[in-house]
Amino acid sequence: MRPPAIVLVRPRLPANLGSVARVAKNFGVSEIRLVEPAAPADDEAVRLASGADDLLDALTRHETLTDALADCGVVVATSSLRGRGKSRALELAELPDFLSASGDARVAFVFGPERSGLTEEERAHAGASLRLPTRPRFPTMNLSHSVAVVLAVLAAFGPGDPRTDVEPPAPAAELEAAVSHWDRALEAIGFYDTGHRPRSLRDWRGIVAGRPMTSREVAILRGVANRVLVSLKRAKREA
Repeated sequence: MRPPAIVLVRPRLPANLGSVARVAKNFGVSEIRLVEPAAPADDEAVRLASGADDLLDALTRHETLTDALADCGVVVATSSLRGRGKSRALELAELPDFLSASGDARVAFVFGPERSGLTEEERAHAGASLRLPTRPRFPTMNLSHSVAVVLAVLAAFGPGDPRTDVEPPAPAAELEAAVSHWDRALEAIGFYDTGHRPRSLRDWRGIVAGRPMTSREVAILRGVANRVLVSLKRAKREA
């Protein structure tokens, strides 16, 4: 398995950037992606990186989570859950087997902002939500500590050799293209006439991302959506 990408969504504190860079370097992870970053990599970040300055220099910044995940076939969100969301709930002990079953796809771990965590919309991009086994009365962890726990489990317990009897998951960019294609088809048949388009689209994205799906399966979904759009155009011409 290639080293995963660490994706930080709307990080606020420069100190956390430095701390995450340090722990990432501890475990051989070199790619940290920022989504809508508010925190600059300032002197405090460099101080806490403590030798991982090169990772701070290599940070990539993305306007949207979709852009940050485009090349990743497996997306795991970290969340205290609290009963929210529809993606697969994954226990920490299940993580190595889950990744082994996904072949050699590029993996991204997504961490939310310090105060609020990931939104339902953001978790809908993930195939699984990873629950860290914290005490219910004090469930939230420091951002860099969460990253450290996840990477330590990977280093200590696997994953094992990727399975070769399964097709690799489709990259997130293909899944997002399928969601957009179906969005157009659903709008064309009047599915959104009753409102709730954002919620319906979020649920649809969660269904597509939660399997995860192969490129062939994504192509089938897009083929159906395209047939709907073509049929509607033909009916309109013939009317």
